[in-house]
Amino acid sequence: MAHEHGAGTAGRTRLAVALSITAAILLAEIVGAILTRSLALIVDAGHLLADAGGLGVALLAATLAARPATDRRTWGFARAEVLAATAQAAVLLGVGLFVLVEGVGRLLDPPDVAAGPLLVFGVVALAGNLASIAVLTGARGSSFNLRAAFLEVANDALGAVGIVAAAIVLLATGWQRADAVAAILIGVLILPRAFVLLRETVDVLLESTPAGLDLELVRAHLLEQPHVLAVHDLHATQIATGLPVLTAHVTIEDRCFVDGHTSRILDELQACVAEHFPVSVEHSTFQLEPERHRAHEHTPHR
Repeated sequence: MAHEHGAGTAGRTRLAVALSITAAILLAEIVGAILTRSLALIVDAGHLLADAGGLGVALLAATLAARPATDRRTWGFARAEVLAATAQAAVLLGVGLFVLVEGVGRLLDPPDVAAGPLLVFGVVALAGNLASIAVLTGARGSSFNLRAAFLEVANDALGAVGIVAAAIVLLATGWQRADAVAAILIGVLILPRAFVLLRETVDVLLESTPAGLDLELVRAHLLEQPHVLAVHDLHATQIATGLPVLTAHVTIEDRCFVDGHTSRILDELQACVAEHFPVSVEHSTFQLEPERHRAHEHTPHR
């Protein structure tokens, strides 16, 4: 049975549109940063540069993930979206830390910022980011890749809101530190979201058990199946979004290998992990073993 994992054609189209919008906003913010000397705008432009690169990598990863599997790459490039999302999250963390350090410096020694042009460029950036959010909203849950892309443009929109707010404060009060405060708030918004995404994608790369899948419950339920005596070497990992896999050695009664029960037991085990748990595992591999085979196991694992 064929499955399509990752962003798909619609997801790739959304990424391409979001990338085009982000690139246009980036060019506008570079001009604005030069004209206004605003740290918030400089930071947001740097953030957008990272995001544009991230969206480009995300688009490349989504395209690679759609390529078919081969004898050399049996899962194809399905994990490319996880690698891309990890890279994006790492870059966002770096940008967030830079913002905090530079923002504190500007709080101590604030430069003059042109408030009027800052407001104009902030509104332009916000409008573009809202357009990108609208493009990505419908597909943000379909893969790590699209989730990372949506996270980036959502953070960009929040950054644009901070720029607009800082410009309004500057126009109303002349308080130059408003720009640095806005930049620091952008950094504070970036860091926790980037950290959560990085932690989740690293879990996939470390082949941790997929979130929402309790292996002790899986083991207990497998042991409840008829003729099953023991379950060991039980492992569950995740190749990419929506692609969990599970393997296990299952000891069954010796007579099942004589009376033809093995094929029925295998069907029941695979149906168990595919249908019984919140995380449906359609790719499962079970090694059925007779009782006497336990003596030949060198280093059995849980």
